[in-house]
Amino acid sequence: MSSPHYETILTSLEHGVMTITMNRPERLNAWTYQMGAELQHAIEHGNDDANVDVFVLTGAGRGFCAGADIKDLFKNQADAGDDGSNERPARDWVGLVRGAKPMIAAVNGAAVGVGLTQILPCDYIMASPDAKFSARFVKMGVVPELASSYYLVARAGFGLANRMMLTGETLGAADAQRIGLVDELVADADDLLPRAMQLAKQIGENPPSALGAVKALVTANMAEPDVKEVQKREMAALAEAYKSPEHHEAIAAFIEKRPPNFKNLG
Repeated sequence: MSSPHYETILTSLEHGVMTITMNRPERLNAWTYQMGAELQHAIEHGNDDANVDVFVLTGAGRGFCAGADIKDLFKNQADAGDDGSNERPARDWVGLVRGAKPMIAAVNGAAVGVGLTQILPCDYIMASPDAKFSARFVKMGVVPELASSYYLVARAGFGLANRMMLTGETLGAADAQRIGLVDELVADADDLLPRAMQLAKQIGENPPSALGAVKALVTANMAEPDVKEVQKREMAALAEAYKSPEHHEAIAAFIEKRPPNFKNLG
């Protein structure tokens, strides 16, 4: 499957890992509607490509994503006196990420506003020592989006998530890891992408159907108050897994003392 051409992002594929790099380094990769559309297209393209097992999302240059491009988005929006919905394509970023192949966010610099909220539904967040995080919506007179008032609480806890959203303060990488916002902090900036690739390959070695089922269960069950409903979903998914070619291949590989091959199973 040929790679599309993009203007605000870069994509590369290596050993089953598609790296998506936000590429407006002169603007610290500030988000625009075009970037959002291209990110969505790249993820959908990767989901349809059998050669892609896992995504890694990162940024070019010093920044990861410094939030929405105020000059290009907010100023024009305010001048026009609209609510930002005019001529904006409807997208479900959270649904896209949760329904996608596994996704690791490799945060190399400032992740502010939408730069932060877009990674909260990712499966794993890694950061370099240069990373910074801020949900500074309140400072712009607006509120958090992309279900961040849910996912930030899920990651950092009620009190600390409230503090971030109510103050608009910026956290360094070590503090972000301390509160659970960052899952893994690498020792050196140069280690970030190699470590993300290493983990992505480790994830990608597993059966694609099982990976998708795990993500679906986590998405459905993390906010489910009824434990019986949680188990009901798990048992239904387990019944399907038992019938899958991947499960049969895993058993055969174990018995035959060989590595399993989950590719191209009918």
